[in-house]
Amino acid sequence: MKILHLADLHLGKVIQEQSLLEDQKYMLNEIIKKLQEENVETILISGDVYDRSIPQTDAIDLLDYFLNILIKDLKKQVFIISGNHDSKERLGFGNKIFENDGLFISSKYEGKIKKVELQDEYGKLNIYMLPFIKPIEVKKYFNDESLSYDETIKKIIEKEDIDESQRNIILTHQFVTAIGEEVERTESEVLTLGGTDNVDISNYNKFDYVAIGHVHRPQRIGRDTARYAGTMLKYSFSEVNHKKTMPIIDFKEKGNIDIKLVELKPLRDMREIKGPIEKLIENYEEENGKDYIRAIITNEEPVYDAIGQLRRIYPNVLKLEVQNSKILSNIEFKTENLQKVKSKSEVELFNEFYKFQNNIELNEEQINLIQEIVKEIKE
Repeated sequence: MKILHLADLHLGKVIQEQSLLEDQKYMLNEIIKKLQEENVETILISGDVYDRSIPQTDAIDLLDYFLNILIKDLKKQVFIISGNHDSKERLGFGNKIFENDGLFISSKYEGKIKKVELQDEYGKLNIYMLPFIKPIEVKKYFNDESLSYDETIKKIIEKEDIDESQRNIILTHQFVTAIGEEVERTESEVLTLGGTDNVDISNYNKFDYVAIGHVHRPQRIGRDTARYAGTMLKYSFSEVNHKKTMPIIDFKEKGNIDIKLVELKPLRDMREIKGPIEKLIENYEEENGKDYIRAIITNEEPVYDAIGQLRRIYPNVLKLEVQNSKILSNIEFKTENLQKVKSKSEVELFNEFYKFQNNIELNEEQINLIQEIVKEIKE
């Protein structure tokens, strides 16, 4: 059985007030062409179907268009889980009705992982569907309020009776990591400070393939058969050097899996141009002129209506920055000041702030009070 793994469609995405719906529809049509060329039978979508929990009507219509072609026209089976951007209630609406047509949706964890059994010439293939969860959402199933993300996923999977002699796939939407590997993340993702949302890949050892969503760069994690599908388009300028791909998994007998990464080429690319504005205008290439652009101009003197000049030939300039010797000197000055700040105590910093606000320094009594407060907070 050939299976396509998608994730993080983020339908309805807007960047710098620019809607990407036209680009998303183009790419979904390209995906449809490619899955027909590759004879894909089943499609997995590992969360973040929409960009917002309350998606705009156009985004809902686009998903409806995509699923109608897959299910009604092409007779494919589609499996969808919710991600952290999705509304569980909205995405899960009508899921029992849709199963008769081959659309399976799991948007909420209700004490058991949703499981669907498929059959092919090699026997049974089990699809497990685990939507995005936070520990607080499932504590009632485990009588433990202190579970971390990692412990939560571990307990959820341990609760299942998984036959490891059969072929098993799981869809999951979490920040899955592996010891000794750095997960490459982007500006367009929601980042959690301190790494408290990490889930170790070892929790999924019972599964032959782990179809992961959440991180926007396509990549393996821990093993070749555990993958972030990544986004189908670049959703931030931190991704300008990325190549977007989608994994097509050819499942044969147990232990025999081939993975093909198919490159995705967008309607408009996202790229960065840098130099004096005269050069940027001179080096314009019509072929790439409609790409989404981050322009960095390096002129030393102020440029009149820089954005207007650039947009006359690059209509999709989304971001304009200036980098010259004055600005770089200012950055170096701020960095130097930051180092000075780091060397000062909390009381010294507060005293500087107090003097700035009131034009007098703290007296001895006030300094003692601040020292006590700082000590109490640290303890």
